[in-house]
Amino acid sequence: MSRRSGGRAARVADRAHVDHHAPAFIRRKVRPHDLLSEDGLDLIERKADQLLAEVGIDVNEDQDRNEFRRAGAQVDGNRVRFEPGMVRELCATAPSEFTQHARNPAKSVVIGGDSVVFAPAYGSPFVRDLAGGRRYASIEDFRNFVKLTHASPWLHHSGGTICEPVDVPVNKRHLDMVDAHIRYNDQAFMGSVTQPQRARDSVEMARILFGADFTDANCVILGNVNVNSPLVWDNAMTGSIRAYAEANQAPVIVPFILGGAMGPVTLAGDIAQAHAETMVGVALGQLIRPGSPVIYGNFLSSMALRSGSPTFGTPEPAIGSLVVGQLARRVGLPLRCAGAFTASKIPDGQAMAESTMSMMSAILCGTNFVLHSAGWLEGGLSMGYEKFVMDADFCGALHRYLEGVSLDDDEFALDGFHEVGPGKHFFGSQHTLRHYETAFYDSPTADNNSFEQWRDAGESRTEERAAAIVATTLAEYEPPPLDDAIDEQLREFVDRTKASMEDMWY
Repeated sequence: MSRRSGGRAARVADRAHVDHHAPAFIRRKVRPHDLLSEDGLDLIERKADQLLAEVGIDVNEDQDRNEFRRAGAQVDGNRVRFEPGMVRELCATAPSEFTQHARNPAKSVVIGGDSVVFAPAYGSPFVRDLAGGRRYASIEDFRNFVKLTHASPWLHHSGGTICEPVDVPVNKRHLDMVDAHIRYNDQAFMGSVTQPQRARDSVEMARILFGADFTDANCVILGNVNVNSPLVWDNAMTGSIRAYAEANQAPVIVPFILGGAMGPVTLAGDIAQAHAETMVGVALGQLIRPGSPVIYGNFLSSMALRSGSPTFGTPEPAIGSLVVGQLARRVGLPLRCAGAFTASKIPDGQAMAESTMSMMSAILCGTNFVLHSAGWLEGGLSMGYEKFVMDADFCGALHRYLEGVSLDDDEFALDGFHEVGPGKHFFGSQHTLRHYETAFYDSPTADNNSFEQWRDAGESRTEERAAAIVATTLAEYEPPPLDDAIDEQLREFVDRTKASMEDMWY
């Protein structure tokens, strides 16, 4: 891409638009970190089994309890109890790795094994930017974030409910969100889970895009399903598991545990609880359709116990994620864990320190699908435009981090040593010039100039540089082409489905 004039803001935006030849997803060369011994993992699994056998878990839907009853579980009212080892056996049919297909085949992603897939943050009712501050999210904001995701070389997945478009009725906004993912991005995407019918609508829109036969045989859509921690699977969530599993699509099974509220304050108890809740959700999907894809999810966080406020990006959940990663690998399931979490209200030092702590825990624990990779602010209540760009930049750095160290002959630079010799510098050597454009990650949001250069250019902050990238990216955005027949079918489905129901605003 050619350089443009227009000052430093334009040059920064140019750096964000360089063709980085980024992959559709990452194949990690840095191994996950194993924190606990096999004996320690055995103990956690035994405690999770004990929890399910002695306390059990509430399953609120009759047909789901019947699935478990037929499989041999003990059912007493809504309470379901499992003999030790039973839930793990029920999960054994789930694949350890699968491909989620994108409408652009070059952007399909593998989930599981040594793959790492970055997706934007999810679920915020508010958005924030430098110009307008904090405000309720709109469908325009939602589409903007889909476009920003499509334009980023470092995000591999369009995500799901990137922000809640509160200007669209609650019972209809899922249609506009899935439509936006299909229309403004050609990467893989997620559907709705807030009600079973909304999950089915999401799957149906994926069928329109990919074709019914292809969809039945391949994963083309994910659904992020949350346990009602502690120890409750409610009708809406199990209905969404059913909608995705029946269609051979992948639910992401995620407990949401704030230590001290929805789980104990101690990490071992949180991890055992989360493992038990997740495995029950995975087992349900496998009973509905054995062999259907699924992701083992986890969301650990902590609390400020003096105030009861949730905290994010703290060390305890980060270290807990390492154990969760070991458990997921032990049961042979793809993992979704951690993300760029922060409790900060703005993209400041607190935000980036907490987000880095949390994202590195995802990288080191072996996460395959990283939801909340970009944009998270205010404990998930706000989606930040500038924070999105700053986080995506960090994802770019993580691409390089996960490449590890190459031991190719050229990497040892012996020709460079022969050319330079002792006591001289490598800056102008042929080896350096050969690697000039690819040797180091070049951050579009960082300023590495001298103090005088930075001062004379206006003393810009990272947030301001990120705002310039947002503006340029949205101004230059071009939608990926969509087949006219698919476009017409999608519009007809959305219009017809919306017309079939009255607006609901709560």
